[in-house]
Amino acid sequence: MKTLIINIKQLVQVEEEPRKWVAGADMAKLGIIDDAYLLINEDKIEAFGKMSELNQDTIYEGTDTVKEIDAKGRLVLPAYCDSHTHIVYAGSREIEYIDKIKGLSYEEIAQRGGGILNSAERIRKASEEELFDSAYARLQEIASLGTGAVEIKSGYGLDTASELKMLRVIKRLSEETPLTIKSTFLGAHAVPVEYKGRQTEYVDLIINEMIPAVAAEDLADYIDVFCDKGFFTVEDTDRMLNAGMKYGLRAKIHANELDYSGGIQVGVKYNALSVDHLEYVGDEEIAALKGSETMPTVLPGAAFFLNMPYSPVRKMINAGLPVALASDFNPGSSPSGNMKFVMSLGCVNYKMLPEEVINATTINSAYAMGVEEELGSIAVGKKANFYITTPITGIEYLPYAYGTDLVEAVFLNGEQI
Repeated sequence: MKTLIINIKQLVQVEEEPRKWVAGADMAKLGIIDDAYLLINEDKIEAFGKMSELNQDTIYEGTDTVKEIDAKGRLVLPAYCDSHTHIVYAGSREIEYIDKIKGLSYEEIAQRGGGILNSAERIRKASEEELFDSAYARLQEIASLGTGAVEIKSGYGLDTASELKMLRVIKRLSEETPLTIKSTFLGAHAVPVEYKGRQTEYVDLIINEMIPAVAAEDLADYIDVFCDKGFFTVEDTDRMLNAGMKYGLRAKIHANELDYSGGIQVGVKYNALSVDHLEYVGDEEIAALKGSETMPTVLPGAAFFLNMPYSPVRKMINAGLPVALASDFNPGSSPSGNMKFVMSLGCVNYKMLPEEVINATTINSAYAMGVEEELGSIAVGKKANFYITTPITGIEYLPYAYGTDLVEAVFLNGEQI
């Protein structure tokens, strides 16, 4: 079946020659066609262009069914690619939210057994079915808001059985939902209570038991480490990434959220697909990233929710780097997967232009989760993941109207959800 969308006010993020990412000054440039059409054949983009160039007779010829949608006054954009989430979890953490309001720091809450360790305790008690059902509901929510691809991390289990349980849930979600899902093993999210004072032993457990078990069941695409102050050292990270690489797991890093941790540099050393958070980025970190294949990924929701310093996004873009934005959807530090709000935060708090935040949440974030060849832009042959807005004035209105749901219809794999 074909779907033909006509009279599109603006068809956004179009590419004649697909790119892997956009960087530096190019982040302020965006392919837009005014008064456009978009043709979908089954689950792929077949054609697009200006309405004046559309030959509808050719499209209908020899085809039993063509679904036609009039998008007058509306924009069409590629679905968001959310390259950093922790959507599989058991229970919320609003009590810690109150602790933050009272002035406790992220590290202080963690030291009291809160934060990641709190979630770990709940994950260990929850069944796979409970975790699947709650995560499935969250995926439905973010899909309705325009997200079509999502990377999901483990990391709330912190023992072999619980980490595998989380990863099996992620695998099932990828099989039973229309979203494109990538899975990341994050056993090194924190040091569990039972290994307090014995961090090296826990790293040994990850290397010698968890990674081989994950690989044996083919449960992860990537490996991640929280390389930061109070968590895992550069030396720990180096060992774990090296072990993961031997099993075909490419690196992704939680880096420089709490301090200049060296996480960016070790990520680049191992050709990490992305380094994420990046509140602390200086000249040395930018120099390490330049010329690398590693995508700097900023998580505005976490910095907003935790009232943390903002990543120097303008400095990175001015240095010629690409930047991706992701939600960090998780129960403790960013309990939202609304990528439109992430775009608004990018504009307000990081002084990014509307064109830049669109690039950062589509083509660049697609690269950051390894799906840039099939998602992230409107290009012939790419998967038909896109959304249609309500009637709005233009792309600037998307981040401007930060509290308004402007999504009228979402299509994933060519079908309206």
